Amino acid sequence: MLRRLQLLLMGAVLVVAAFSTGLPFLFYLVYLAILVVGGSYVLTRLGLSDLEAGYAVNQLSGHVGDRLRVTYTLRNTSRVPKFWLEVHNPTSLPAGLPGRALSLGARSERSWLVRTPLTRRGHFRVEPLQIRTGDPFGFFESSAAVGTGVTVVVYPRVEALPLWRLPAANIDGSHATPERTLQTSPLATAVRPWAPGDAFNRIHWKATARHGDIHVKEFDLEQTADAWILLDLERAVQLGSGDESTVEVAVKAAASIADKAIQENRAVGLTVNAHRLAQLPPDRGGRQHLKIMQLLAAVDGDGSTPLSEALVQTVPRIRRGMTAVVVTPSLERAWVKPLAALRTRGVGCVVVSFDVADFERFARDEDRRLRGLPSEVPDPVEEASRNQRVRALRHALSEFDVTVHTVRPARPLGELLAG
Repeated sequence: MLRRLQLLLMGAVLVVAAFSTGLPFLFYLVYLAILVVGGSYVLTRLGLSDLEAGYAVNQLSGHVGDRLRVTYTLRNTSRVPKFWLEVHNPTSLPAGLPGRALSLGARSERSWLVRTPLTRRGHFRVEPLQIRTGDPFGFFESSAAVGTGVTVVVYPRVEALPLWRLPAANIDGSHATPERTLQTSPLATAVRPWAPGDAFNRIHWKATARHGDIHVKEFDLEQTADAWILLDLERAVQLGSGDESTVEVAVKAAASIADKAIQENRAVGLTVNAHRLAQLPPDRGGRQHLKIMQLLAAVDGDGSTPLSEALVQTVPRIRRGMTAVVVTPSLERAWVKPLAALRTRGVGCVVVSFDVADFERFARDEDRRLRGLPSEVPDPVEEASRNQRVRALRHALSEFDVTVHTVRPARPLGELLAG
């Protein structure tokens, strides 16, 4: 707009000067200005006419670490060349989508492929394609939006956990128990001699007749030991920023554990105390996997509900024979009590804890490295206090025979979550 005002002012001065003095040179300048400005206007108006454009995204979802491929196509259907075109796709993707300036000959077509990495989980927009053209002098410009915007969902990175094992479920009939039950299961895989406490409806009559003594059915524990993951995203207990923050590592750990459990044909439930307390009832299969990944793609470490409260609200939903997997950087002991209540009900418990000192040291050193400063020596008093809290939490968990895995920054989860 400023350039147009300057152009209009210069044209008005030139016309007034030409008619005031009558000099032929000034009239030549007026004619030349009319020719240049008029030609620039016509060239700009024709710049987007008879132009076909579009883009195609190869996928609308992916995991952190994948690459998004976007294919662009521009086609000029007229006999007039397009000397200057600027193509750009506005997007909220962290890595962006690079634009391109090009020219098109008469009745020609250009296509190109852009690969952009998916570096952060979340929901991102790819806006309609923006095409802009103008004249060589910059007097005029014309633009158009092509297509519709799309939303790209980036799921958290999933790491392979080859050595991760959930504890076997305490399923009635799988071993001798003091309780008698009439529940049945179709997952009988073997028979064994009867032991005191076995339910009578577990008797395998054909094996009993063949062996001459009572035999009962044995069940496949691994296929029925379902899991409920509790992901702690309370704001007060989070540390660091970026990919090695406790938030991102916890989400990655929960996604990897859920992926492993679903691959083993387990039903998986999920509780997340993020901005609001979200719960997914247990289910198995690809549809449940998609639900879990969509939820984990959207959460952040902004929760206000303590882990102890989230556990209390989840405990009634976890049935006997399941395994509760708690992923938390919290050093508070308040959540150990509701976890112990699950143990007394025959629910297996696993805690994925965080080496808080390592995460805090890593975040502090990374910040100082970016600012060009040397590493900071930790406060010994603060270190001693934190170590005391860690020991107290570990002791409280060991009293209830809870399996604990410790996660550290910049280390593969497959190596840390073993056993």
